Amino acid sequence: MFRTAELGRKVSKEEFDAVAAGLRIEILELQQRLRTADFPTIFVFAGVDGAGKNQTINLLTEWMDPRWMSACAYSAPSDEERERPEFWRFWRDLPPRGKIGLFLRSWYSLPVLDHAYGRSSENELIRRLDRIVSFETALAEDGALILKFWLHLSKEAQKRQLKRLAADAQESWRISESDWEHWRMYDQFIGAAERTITRTSTGHAAWTIVEGEDQRYRELAVLTTFRDAALRHLRNRALMRETRERMRLPPPAAARPEPEAGPEPVSLRRVQPSVLDTLDMTLDCGKEEYDAELARLTARLNILYRQAKALGITTVVVFEGWDAAGKGGAIRRITRALDARDYQVLPIAAPTDEERARHYLWRFWRHLSRAGRITLFDRSWYGRVLVERVENLASEDEWRRAYAEINTFEQHLTEHGIILVKYWLHITKEEQARRFEERQAVPYKRWKLTDEDWRNRDKWDAYEAAVNDMMEKTSTSAAPWTLIPANGKRYARLKVLETLCARLKSAITAAEVGKKGGRKEKR
Repeated sequence: MFRTAELGRKVSKEEFDAVAAGLRIEILELQQRLRTADFPTIFVFAGVDGAGKNQTINLLTEWMDPRWMSACAYSAPSDEERERPEFWRFWRDLPPRGKIGLFLRSWYSLPVLDHAYGRSSENELIRRLDRIVSFETALAEDGALILKFWLHLSKEAQKRQLKRLAADAQESWRISESDWEHWRMYDQFIGAAERTITRTSTGHAAWTIVEGEDQRYRELAVLTTFRDAALRHLRNRALMRETRERMRLPPPAAARPEPEAGPEPVSLRRVQPSVLDTLDMTLDCGKEEYDAELARLTARLNILYRQAKALGITTVVVFEGWDAAGKGGAIRRITRALDARDYQVLPIAAPTDEERARHYLWRFWRHLSRAGRITLFDRSWYGRVLVERVENLASEDEWRRAYAEINTFEQHLTEHGIILVKYWLHITKEEQARRFEERQAVPYKRWKLTDEDWRNRDKWDAYEAAVNDMMEKTSTSAAPWTLIPANGKRYARLKVLETLCARLKSAITAAEVGKKGGRKEKR
């Protein structure tokens, strides 16, 4: 794989100077075009120690306007980062549309290091690389231009480069004992690199292998690859926009067929029962029973959440449901049992300009809390497959691929040990109308009701079909949905608390068993 990057390619100073001035102007003009583009540009630099990754990033920031760029270099995760899923820090640092992100020692660094040092098996490496492919696919399908450069040196060239840098007073700080250790492990690193590049070089995020010994050759290779790829991406995005616009335009009036009388389209009619039809909507309980159970479950939740906090177990609670289904009331019953310092409630509305400039999952990744805390989402990432689907705020391609993206996101959470509890609070259409009218009549509740709430009732069947698809595609063993019949508010609130207590208890038991097992192994 790397033989073509060990040919000793060189560019003379005269050859470099002959093209550098014109190329720099091209790159600057290209950056100005990218600033108004509907996608971010992501550079990933990896490769052999001493192959010039840092110097190449420095050249890019020197040749372009650094105000529209960000450079991120990662070392071992901090305590704050270890308390969140592995990809949290990468999602946090993603550039918005119109900007360029430069990533060094990125999401590839730890998988390659762990495999080279024998800390991970072949199967574990493949699992981690497949997760990277899912991550990059989600970004690319959202429009991102991803450029990945593997800067390579042969073993002898690396030795020469490390010696040269070590002897240079201005560069010697770059070389550490770990660089020499990696050189001695050259074959192990190259083996891990070959597996990595083979597994993760895809059509939308391909690797470019660059011979790194000659600085001028390396820089021209990276710059020209960037220029050509960015121009191609700009053309392709423009063609996509033109195609979408043509598809949205109605045919000329003369060619437009007269609508025929007939039944409502199948996609808008309820032709099959949905999963929501299986719920017993008559469930409720009396006030005395409710008060007693509420007190008991509130006390139990307080004990369990404090035990989970002590064990460093994080909890994410998601509330979805119809307007007026009681999400806010259920959340308030949970928070009564918690210390205000240990939880946050996030009401999710339309995305801000900052959020719209990035992948739709970015705003949820950034809100993941540190270990032992509870985050409650009043509506969530499922808006992509519910309101955005029904209201045509996302294209069909976008909301259809979102099921897999959401499952991957939730897998990151649960594999990190986060308890993910997802509720759908269901009420009947008649009950919703009654609650709307009640809100209209009560002054301190009137603010909750909007014209949009009434308008959404006209799309009840379309929303119900979307909910059924959501349940079918995203209710997994690690992150199941809990469907709650909520016509009876008291029953619904108790069921929410009971479910959360059960999930916390299960996770606490598993964590305690794991700790005991670990102590036995040490003995």
